[in-house]
Amino acid sequence: MLDAYFLQQLINGLTIGSAYALIAIGYTMVYGIIGMINFAHGEIYMIGAYTALIAITGLAALGVAFLPIVLLVALICAVIVSSSAGWAVERIAYRPVRGRHRLIPLISAIGMSIFLQNYVHLAQGSRNMGFPLLIEGGFRFGAEGDFQTSISYIQITIFITTLICMAGLSWFIAKSRTGRACRAVSQDLGMSSLLGIDTNRIIAATFVIGAALAAVAGLLLGMYYGSIDPLFGFIAGLKAFTAAVLGGIGSIPGAMLGGLILGVSESMTSGYLSGEYKDVVSFGLLILILLFKPTGLLGKPEVEKI
Repeated sequence: MLDAYFLQQLINGLTIGSAYALIAIGYTMVYGIIGMINFAHGEIYMIGAYTALIAITGLAALGVAFLPIVLLVALICAVIVSSSAGWAVERIAYRPVRGRHRLIPLISAIGMSIFLQNYVHLAQGSRNMGFPLLIEGGFRFGAEGDFQTSISYIQITIFITTLICMAGLSWFIAKSRTGRACRAVSQDLGMSSLLGIDTNRIIAATFVIGAALAAVAGLLLGMYYGSIDPLFGFIAGLKAFTAAVLGGIGSIPGAMLGGLILGVSESMTSGYLSGEYKDVVSFGLLILILLFKPTGLLGKPEVEKI
């Protein structure tokens, strides 16, 4: 029988790991298509969280309190705004410099990240903003007087939402026409263009899909943590990028696996050592993986075309 405290840390780790996986999808899809890292992706996630909060606050001011409507409207607004921002990042920061030395798009993406961070800082202020926990309550397991394992409804919501998003994305990539085009472009961008695939549209679609999933994570983690700020996306984006590399950047199942491993390792470190060491353990794990398996856990070696 699993120890109750260990089980609690496992639940906490899987919760945050699921959210990391949703954000990591954006990194891994963009890299899989054009071989570059979208370092503005964490800020797209942060914008989704702010948009959801603004929508929730607006509905409260209008007297709308029916939970399904509030969540649905907040999610739709967050997805629309984040997807638009993701499209704008690709159109402004990536497309004009695509095909040049890889350092140029990298600098462009970092510049876009700083711009979005400071824009939100000026528009919304630098202070922490409280995020209402719309999904309250949960379950407790264990005898009275002993340590009880608890799982909240918001944690269950994060698990289920992540599974639905991953299943839907996997189906989309495998079965849809756009998904097949994404796979073709990821294998050979030039040949795909010669065969009539609109590569600009496909690349923009990957940014939009990744941004939409990041918006979902922004709403969920905003409720889970209870507060957001302009740096909310930087740390989570860095962790999600680590999860993508850990699982094998370019691999969607790898992003999921990397997110879960990273979340559980952070939770176990916080629970059994100290929260101050969780980043040390997480990034130390990344270093070990890259030393012994540079492509990540599920990544495949890149084949040089001659």
